[in-house]
Amino acid sequence: MSHSSHRYDEADRAAIYRVIRERRDVRSFVRSPIEPETLGRILESAHAAPSVGLSQPWRFLRITDPHMRVAIHALVQQERARTADALGERRDEFLRLKVEGILDCAELLVGALVDGGANEIFGRRTLPDMDFASVACAIENLWLAARAEGLGLGWVSMFEPRALATLLRFPPNARPIAVLCLGHVQAFDPAPRLALERWRQPRPLTDMLYENRWPEVAE
Repeated sequence: MSHSSHRYDEADRAAIYRVIRERRDVRSFVRSPIEPETLGRILESAHAAPSVGLSQPWRFLRITDPHMRVAIHALVQQERARTADALGERRDEFLRLKVEGILDCAELLVGALVDGGANEIFGRRTLPDMDFASVACAIENLWLAARAEGLGLGWVSMFEPRALATLLRFPPNARPIAVLCLGHVQAFDPAPRLALERWRQPRPLTDMLYENRWPEVAE
């Protein structure tokens, strides 16, 4: 079997697959600053993500005001309580989980989506959520670059978007979609934290890969 002439060498391929395999959603951090050069490389990696129609709909807010960090943490705690109540019988189990590291991480970022409106229909006329997917690609790049630098990243989604947008003075065409905790860690988990906590186990690729048509669901 022939291989593409554009294929990376074995060591580079191994490094790429390794960082994908070892990426984790991190919640616990060691309080230590990140070098500006390292942070710059990670943010540039996020900015290199693909985007629908080359619209680059992402924005990242770096939160450097400690009072603002505390305010964001308070919003997340409010939604954590609401989520716990909505989970019913799993409420107490959920409350035992650590779901964010906002007060401990070295860098706190807020990832936002900017709606380009009627001017951005390239690739979005029938799939308007492609702008959201583009921001998610940027965050994934951020995640992988952080892991390659030996840093952890946690994506926190427990917040009321309108409340966070008001706190951060977002314009009407922008909305926050991620609170991102970035920093040094003591160690990386050998598996996803929710799997280790027995909250949910990941399913194999064979359960997710279909061919030609959606399979019939057994009664």
